[in-house]
Amino acid sequence: MSGHSKWANIKHQKGAADAKRGRIFTKLIREMTVAVREGGPNPEANFKLRLAIQKARDNNMPLDHIERTIKRASGAEEGAALIEMVLEGYGPGGTAIMVQATTDNRNRTVQDIRSLFTKYGGNLGETGCVSWLFENKGVITVKTDSMNQDDLMLNAIDAGAEDVQPAGPGFVEIYTKPEELEKVKAALEAKKIIIERAEVSLQPKQMVQLDEKAALTTLKLLDKLEEHDDVQSVASNADFSDAVLEKYQLEASSGR
Repeated sequence: MSGHSKWANIKHQKGAADAKRGRIFTKLIREMTVAVREGGPNPEANFKLRLAIQKARDNNMPLDHIERTIKRASGAEEGAALIEMVLEGYGPGGTAIMVQATTDNRNRTVQDIRSLFTKYGGNLGETGCVSWLFENKGVITVKTDSMNQDDLMLNAIDAGAEDVQPAGPGFVEIYTKPEELEKVKAALEAKKIIIERAEVSLQPKQMVQLDEKAALTTLKLLDKLEEHDDVQSVASNADFSDAVLEKYQLEASSGR
C-alpha cells in the first residue's frame, strides 16, 4: 500500500500524550456534534453519527463524554454553529492535498490553512482543483501480528471487501464501499478479527513519487495540518518511501 497509508499508521501508533488526547477529543466532539445536527441523535438512523461514535470509542473517549456530546448537540440553541468544509491545495512537488475541517469561523480556518500551505512550499487552491484525484472509501485497519494474512484476505473478500493491501509492518488495510463498511467490519469481528480502526476517508486514485527533500517537507505540512484544531482529517496522494518515513521519524523524535 501507499506510503501515505504508512504515514497514517505511524501517526495512529504514536502514544497519545494527555494534551494530544485532549486535541483528539475536541475533534471527535465536533464530528459527533455536526453528525447529530445533520441527521439526528439516534445512531441507528444516522450512519454518520454511528461512525463518529465508533471513532470516539476507538480513541478511548469515555462513554459519558459521548452521551453528553450527543445530548448537548441535540439542543439546537446550545453551542456555536459549526460548519463542515473541505479545502483543496497543492503540496511540494505538486502533490494533491485534501483537508476536511469543522469550524465555527470559516474565514479564520481558511486563513490558517492557507498560511500552513504557504509556509511549507504549497498553495491553497480553488474548490475542485484536486478533489477529482480522490474517492471516498471505507477503510478498516487490522493489526496482523501472527495472523495469517492470506486467511485474513479471504475473510475480508468473503465479507464484501473490495481490496486488501499491506500498510506497513504488522498492518493491513481493507477497502470497502463506504456504505459497506459496517457490514464488512461486523463480519470480520464475528471471525474474532481485531479491528484497529474503521472509518470512511478520502483515498487517492493515483500516487505521486517525491524526492527526499520534497517528501520530508510534505510530511511536515501534513502533520501541521493534522495538528490544527479545526482539521478533522487530511488526505494526500504523496507516496513516501520507508527510508523517508524512517528519517522523518528520527528528525521528529530529535525535535528537528
